[in-house]
Amino acid sequence: MTPLRQRMLDALILRGMASRTQQAYTDAVSLLARHYGRSPDTLSAEQVQEFLLHLLRDRQRSRSTVNQYGCAYRFLFGTVLGLDCRQFYIPLGIAPQRLPEILAREEIARLLAVTTRLGPRTFLMLAYGTGLRLSELCHLRVGDIDSHADRMCIRVVQGKGGKDRYVPLAPDVLQALRTWWCSSRPPLWFFPSHADPSQPISDATPQKWYQAARAQAGITKQGGIHTLRHCCATHTLEAGADLNSLSRWLGHRHLSTTSRYLHLARPDAPDGARCNPLNLLAALPPLNPD
Repeated sequence: MTPLRQRMLDALILRGMASRTQQAYTDAVSLLARHYGRSPDTLSAEQVQEFLLHLLRDRQRSRSTVNQYGCAYRFLFGTVLGLDCRQFYIPLGIAPQRLPEILAREEIARLLAVTTRLGPRTFLMLAYGTGLRLSELCHLRVGDIDSHADRMCIRVVQGKGGKDRYVPLAPDVLQALRTWWCSSRPPLWFFPSHADPSQPISDATPQKWYQAARAQAGITKQGGIHTLRHCCATHTLEAGADLNSLSRWLGHRHLSTTSRYLHLARPDAPDGARCNPLNLLAALPPLNPD
């Protein structure tokens, strides 16, 4: 590890940045160094801007991805190297705000029906039934589940932004977790790594589970497993949950982030979906046999 990389990593850790942010920022700086074949602290602001333009034009990276690189370079040159941001200017563009494609309840039922292996099926059920982020699902521990009748919740430890929170646990989700636990008896992580059970599953594996199930179920709507979090939020609103509660359950810092789901929710949701805002799995429609 170069001294500059260590300085940047130390600065990220000191400011409490999440491990994923640390990795993303250091990877971005490494890519910049490899592109020019020299240490980034020898580059000019114009060269950094040219590289960001190269990512947009030549490598066809999305605006949000390029903005993430730009944030990493602002942190390196402004925070770590102490350069004046007005003199060493790194611009960020406005990323287009696209609404996610929401799966219909029948599509989610098909998605779960084609996922026959218990582990992947439980993971997908949990993703939809709780709305947890992928990293939060991968790092879910057995001890994070409180199944007492007067609690019924999941404790999310150090979610996005380094915050703990509690998410309601629906009876149908609890039953799915119990079935999985009785089958596999995981000692620590609910979904441990196959290579090293002392470690949680990597986020790449559930993404593959979702994409395989989406293809097998004949679902053409785009998106990864994060789609199930969007579906959970939208269907919970349609079932009658209030926006403030949903915002806390999702772990959003600002209510405006949650309010975008108001544009996705339908006021004429099926009657069966309005029985209980938390019982999303139980409200899925039965599939007609072929």
